Amino acid sequence: MKPDPMIQQQKPSAIRWLARGGSLLAGLVLLSMILAVISNGFFSIVGWSSFFIISCISAAVVLGVWHLMRSEKPPAWVLYMVLAAALLRLAAGVAWTVVLPVWGHGTPAEISGYVMGDAAGRDQAAWRLARSGEPLQQAFRDNRKVDQYGGLLFISAFIYRYIGGEVHQPLLLVVLGAAFSALTVLFTWAFTRRVWGDTAASISAWVVFLYPEAVLLGSSQMREAFTIPFAAAAFYGLARYRDDRSVSSVLWILIPCLLTYFLSSLTAVLLLGCLALAALGMLKFGSKTIYQHRWFWLALLLLAVIGLAGLYAALREVVPARITNPVAMLNWWLHKSASFQAYTSRHASGWMQKIFKFTPEWSHLPMLLAYGVVQPFLPAALVASSQAPVWRAIAIWRAVGWTLLLGFLAFAPFHALRRNGERSLGRVFTLIVWLVILVAAYRGGSDMWDNPRYRAIFIVLQAALAARIIVEENRARDPWLRRALLLTGAILFWFFPWYLQRYYSVGWMVTDPFRILFLGLCTGILLLMADWAAASLRAKPAVLVTEGNELQRPPE
Repeated sequence: MKPDPMIQQQKPSAIRWLARGGSLLAGLVLLSMILAVISNGFFSIVGWSSFFIISCISAAVVLGVWHLMRSEKPPAWVLYMVLAAALLRLAAGVAWTVVLPVWGHGTPAEISGYVMGDAAGRDQAAWRLARSGEPLQQAFRDNRKVDQYGGLLFISAFIYRYIGGEVHQPLLLVVLGAAFSALTVLFTWAFTRRVWGDTAASISAWVVFLYPEAVLLGSSQMREAFTIPFAAAAFYGLARYRDDRSVSSVLWILIPCLLTYFLSSLTAVLLLGCLALAALGMLKFGSKTIYQHRWFWLALLLLAVIGLAGLYAALREVVPARITNPVAMLNWWLHKSASFQAYTSRHASGWMQKIFKFTPEWSHLPMLLAYGVVQPFLPAALVASSQAPVWRAIAIWRAVGWTLLLGFLAFAPFHALRRNGERSLGRVFTLIVWLVILVAAYRGGSDMWDNPRYRAIFIVLQAALAARIIVEENRARDPWLRRALLLTGAILFWFFPWYLQRYYSVGWMVTDPFRILFLGLCTGILLLMADWAAASLRAKPAVLVTEGNELQRPPE
């Protein structure tokens, strides 16, 4: 009897999948043992089973989301990039655990292996809650100092109580956070592909994969390791809904928003507002504009009610209990966020305090916003010598990433106004991106940690917009992107001697930052003129051709 050819065709496939599954399990076991050894100070592998369980959960999340997005038909390299992103973030988390206790400043958080102080306080509180025997719902009560929302504290305590062992191992949360953070690559690729095509999608995936702030947050026990991919998933759902108007697309929007609300109600409110703005630019409704549909105004009213409810819940978590009036709560938060004295004394440097003494008060907020937008500032990171070498390396790494991205985002408004085609979409995304950047600067000021992580939540739009600019400007051979980057580079260049004078007293005579900015602008304008002149020389002159006895210009 001859064997069934269908069975013969299926056997290799089944064997291949079994082999892949076995290789995956073996790899997770090996990874779990390595993490346990590192977590235990290289003395034992106690607790490796906890790492194995959390690694299996993380792998199941990544592969499950990949399966859910099979309709996008992502190429294999995207999956490899997601896995590489997870390993990169996990490796960074391990590096902080090993390096900071030895080469850091010696703070309690660094000695415990945390790269962020907020992560240290929340994670250690979660361990105490897990070991206390109290209900885990306690995470949502009386824990404002470590987690004003309670969601991540609850998740951390749950993992430590039911998965962790007898020893506190903070790397367990890093494993889970790295897996979720890596999914931002997939969501960003899918979102950008639906909106602006394959080439821009590939570039945006690389931006998210390498962006230092995303790697840093994905390698620590911070809520942004989860809220960043949730925001990316919600925008992917919106782009998907634009194309198919399906229920599944609505779920891709709602579920990430609900998960974000569980971790941070204020972030969820901001996410809903940005999604509503994006919908205005993305969705089309036949011959009528979106404003002519009755249900649009009903939906807008519903979103406003939900947003106000979420804002009230968020303010209730941060505003002192004695303030109960909603208007008074909002007024308190706005004044607290924009307090010039707080920014000056806690965040801004001495020269900012001097500037405030000689400038009108109305100009302080714009200056603080501008100062917050450029943080972390590359010249300061390269020159500053007061930090330990590891922290200086981290500062330079973050500043290089943000400076490169900011160069494209600063060009985005000019690009959106000049380009044809999807102009409204580019303008809406530019508006959202800069709204988020300014809100982060307003809320976090010149703070080197809160401000960057607030705006990093919407890296999906920032990466997509930067990728779109790269593709379009390269396609059109437009010199203005190059010229804008030259102008930015000239301004940065003149701040180097100014910072050298501040830290090393090199004898630089110009100490007024406004004059430094003026020098940068003048140098940038000269570079722009030189680039324009060089482009004019490279242009081919008009050539005259003859036909009979007449001279004619070639057809244009």
